[in-house]
Amino acid sequence: MASKREWLEAGLAIATRDGIRALTIERLCAGLGLTKGSFYHHFKGIRGYKSDLLAHIEAEHTGRLIDGAEAAGADGHDKIQRLLDLVLEAHTASRDLEAAVRAWARQDDDVRAFQERVDRTRIDYLRALWLELGGRPDEAEAMAMLLYLILVGAQQVVPPVPAEDLRGVYALALRSASPR
Repeated sequence: MASKREWLEAGLAIATRDGIRALTIERLCAGLGLTKGSFYHHFKGIRGYKSDLLAHIEAEHTGRLIDGAEAAGADGHDKIQRLLDLVLEAHTASRDLEAAVRAWARQDDDVRAFQERVDRTRIDYLRALWLELGGRPDEAEAMAMLLYLILVGAQQVVPPVPAEDLRGVYALALRSASPR
């Protein structure tokens, strides 16, 4: 029997590769070589599964990154560098997932609310980091949005922006707007 996490990771793979419409109980079961009974052991139908999937995405692709940055130390410079490292480590793998979830959010009001909450959490964290760096409070929201929109934009560009190129864009943005 697969763990709940294995079911969720299988769903992420399907949604990332083939889009959310391809995410069905039958497809999940076939991919894991398990029965529907195993699925229903962990989830209350596909709606419950998708709700758990969104919570998993938020925990792994937002909460884990913020927690990792916070663990870097008390200094805002250390935190923002650690956050950048974590984001760029996940950039290639998460790029397609982020695009799939954003496409899903255009079709589903619950997912739209989820995406708005995640975006706000991420921007709020970047704003707090900017202030820790000594940035001007009147520029904090705009700087947070700039840093976030660099990532969101990089996730949409074809061909994909390599992580090291994205690192250079962030270095330029942070250097250009340095509060110190």
